[in-house]
Amino acid sequence: MELRRRKLLVDPPATAAPDIAFILIVFFLVCASVQPDTGRPQNIPRSEETPDKEQQSQNIEVSITEKTVLVNGDIVPLANLDTKMRQLLAGKEAEKDRVVLVKTADEATYERWINVTTAIEGAGGIITLQLEQEEVRVVD
Repeated sequence: MELRRRKLLVDPPATAAPDIAFILIVFFLVCASVQPDTGRPQNIPRSEETPDKEQQSQNIEVSITEKTVLVNGDIVPLANLDTKMRQLLAGKEAEKDRVVLVKTADEATYERWINVTTAIEGAGGIITLQLEQEEVRVVD
């Protein structure tokens, strides 16, 4: 006995496709709502077109080593650092005038760095770190 096979042509309803697409778009828009970024606000400095050598020389330089603290090349005891920084920063109102460049040697302890930067901030200085030092080498 031979069975007849019928071909069933079933087409999905074409009218439902736009409705489903619209519902999916609304769903993803609701789920991916924009939330404001949270965190610590940071002031990113603008790049200068021409470096001003005169401005760089006016900044106070503090070098921290394992045993000493140098302010503009002079050794200052850690106990006197606060008063020395207050003297150097006296009368400087603009932020650019209160910038203090801090250089730290590899062997300096974290505790010393914290003590020095606390004294600088307490005197009203704005700390900037020197991460890399440029060297000019003449090759013969």
